[in-house]
Amino acid sequence: MRSRAANMAIMQTRQTKPGCSCSRIKSVLLATVLLLISVTPCLAQVPESADTLRIDSDLVSLQVSVLSHDPLKPPTYLQQSDFKVLDDGSPQEITFFAAADAPFDLVLLLDLSGSTADKLKLIRKSSKRFVEASRPLDRIAIITFTDDIEIVSPLTSNHKELFRAIDDIERPSGGTSFWDALRYVYLAVLRPGQSSRRTAVVVMTDGVDNALPDVGGAGSRITFEELANIAAHSEAVVFPVFLDTEKEEVKRHRTPASAYVLARAQLAQLAEASGTVVRRANKVSDLESVYEQIIRDLGTVYSIGYRPVNNKRDGKWHQISVALLEHPDLTARTRNGYYSGSLASSSPP
Repeated sequence: MRSRAANMAIMQTRQTKPGCSCSRIKSVLLATVLLLISVTPCLAQVPESADTLRIDSDLVSLQVSVLSHDPLKPPTYLQQSDFKVLDDGSPQEITFFAAADAPFDLVLLLDLSGSTADKLKLIRKSSKRFVEASRPLDRIAIITFTDDIEIVSPLTSNHKELFRAIDDIERPSGGTSFWDALRYVYLAVLRPGQSSRRTAVVVMTDGVDNALPDVGGAGSRITFEELANIAAHSEAVVFPVFLDTEKEEVKRHRTPASAYVLARAQLAQLAEASGTVVRRANKVSDLESVYEQIIRDLGTVYSIGYRPVNNKRDGKWHQISVALLEHPDLTARTRNGYYSGSLASSSPP
């Protein structure tokens, strides 16, 4: 990435008129080269982010969320001996363990189609509460969608900028292309491999894409199967928040009840791929408490590493499960597994 000064020098070079003397052109070019040379060492000397997790290449690295069955009772602090890891059903020896409090890059993805468009004031309020509940070092992006995608704010930790951006959210119109919107977040906003931070998506939606059977409108261009495949391979953790609009939409004869059954099943599938659960908001005013719970969930994550007993790198899928010993009030969740050809991880999966 070039610095602002380097960009200005390059712009000056591009704007030099044909009639200028050769000596002037040479001097501008020389200044540009010197400036870029001076900037490059500075960039190279930037220390590695403190939240980067580096472990040996033959370790499988997991980020394990511990959830309490009682939302009013936060999980207690756990030790390595509290965890049991199975790889394709075989117990594994944990060789790396740490309570992880590294910051996240969070995307708040908001469905503003259908009946939610009439509740924009409450959506703005709950979105601000999400920002307030986040931790100081977390970066947040806010994106809305109908059948179009609107970037309300790129990733930033500046809460004042986020609040201003939230206030500028306008009432949209159009159908719902949920699958396209989540795919865009996966591939264009979080950009796999471009950041050492952990990444998560909190998506508020009823899950009803116009591409579902018996739902009017064009809907997403990709299929849900394609989206599910992206989710299964992504390092981003997805927290679906199901906003229940079924009664209202079915009454208006906009959406059949069968579409909601399928949509809820798909949201559950996306959550399962990330090792999370679907949170439910019966009405828009419930979003504030749901968002607060998700932020608490993000703050209870453990880093676990192990060397697989079967370490053949044959590209096959390995099923992972993590259990908690003698903690019936808690549940451990993590990714479903990994492909054996990609054990190395320079950042938490």
